[in-house]
Amino acid sequence: MQSVTSRREFLINTGVSAAAANFLMNLPSLQAEETSRRKQRVIFVFSPNGVIPKHFWPDQTGKDFELKRILKPLSPFKDRMMTVHGVCNQIRGDGDGHMRGIGCLLTGIELFPGDIQGGSDTPAGWSKGISVDQYLKNQLQANKETQTRFGSLEFGVMVPERADTWTRMSYAGPNQPVAPIDDPYQMFDKLYGQAKNRELLASVLDDLASDFRRVEQKISAEDRQILKDHLAMVRQLEKELNTELSQKTDQTVTHAVPKLSPNVQEVNDNMPQITRMQMDMLVHSLAADFTRVATFQITNSVGQPRMRWLGINEGHHGLSHEPDSNEEAYEKLIKINTWYCEQVAYLAKRLAETPEPGGDGSLLDNTTIVWTNELGKGNSHTRNNIPFVLVGNGLGFEMGRALNFKRVPHNRLLMSFCEAMGHPVDSFGNPNFCKAGSLTGLS
Repeated sequence: MQSVTSRREFLINTGVSAAAANFLMNLPSLQAEETSRRKQRVIFVFSPNGVIPKHFWPDQTGKDFELKRILKPLSPFKDRMMTVHGVCNQIRGDGDGHMRGIGCLLTGIELFPGDIQGGSDTPAGWSKGISVDQYLKNQLQANKETQTRFGSLEFGVMVPERADTWTRMSYAGPNQPVAPIDDPYQMFDKLYGQAKNRELLASVLDDLASDFRRVEQKISAEDRQILKDHLAMVRQLEKELNTELSQKTDQTVTHAVPKLSPNVQEVNDNMPQITRMQMDMLVHSLAADFTRVATFQITNSVGQPRMRWLGINEGHHGLSHEPDSNEEAYEKLIKINTWYCEQVAYLAKRLAETPEPGGDGSLLDNTTIVWTNELGKGNSHTRNNIPFVLVGNGLGFEMGRALNFKRVPHNRLLMSFCEAMGHPVDSFGNPNFCKAGSLTGLS
């Protein structure tokens, strides 16, 4: 399919004027073609330890559904969201429930045997396959029209420094976990460090030129020529280094660089602030077209944040093991999951209020947030009814609905994500769970 520029050039080459070409480009048929080529983005957001199903899943299906307590923060986006019940992670094999929960969540395939021991089950290693985010990254990067500076970005919040199966959801391939960046300042350097290098380079060279000008009237004509030649050499060096840096970053920064609050330490009680800092940078990254695929991992499987800002001193994972009869723990878990939902709602709000660069509408019109979890319920460790809540119109699904599938493998939903992004697959992960194809009824 031709790009906007190539179609305009084609029209001009046929003999029409530039003004006529601009008019013809606005014809409905050509606009429809451009609409079909809109940017599509997907963000996979992870929060851990299952949910409280009674206060999470809507009772009704279809468009006439009500949001339960946990999902209430998404009320402003009800017409742009979809709950997908009945999707199950049926992957078996090595590892405990949490390990298979996160390690197979986006890969849809078993874990390798390994020496990471968890729970009462067998030890395990890394996943045997690529995750859907990295698959989509590779497909988009293979096409010049959809290439971006980074391909994908992996954000984290309070992810432990240790590298094990519980802390990784994204995989570049078999045995190739991708670590999220959970330090906002490190992520800032990744996104904008090259731009700062260019600014520093320009500053140093400008200072040199200024020094040369101050002394040139006090030296001989021969020395002035030497300085002139040296300054020319320096400027050529500047040009070459700027070219090299531009090639490394593919593009210069053309938007306002976000400002981070200084000296925010990666400690438990700063988790809300770090989450917002990371989400703000993610939105800036999408607006700048640094990437069209991202993951956002809040803590990890068996994550133990202590949400004291909610009045909760116990660790999340420990609370998730309490029986439903423990009313105090039950209420705290509802509050914890509601807080996670509030973060998803914040991200949706930021996307909705950010205009689509060079187009109509907002970033949320072309972005879908996929909020998920490694477990359906914490104290049972079930991987049936894995939470999948979608927000935004990037995948072209018919939103504003609550869907209920009957125990379908989550591999089929992963296939649907690929298909919706324009890169359909015959299977994703373990092919034994893909025989029925992608899920129907999403669009």
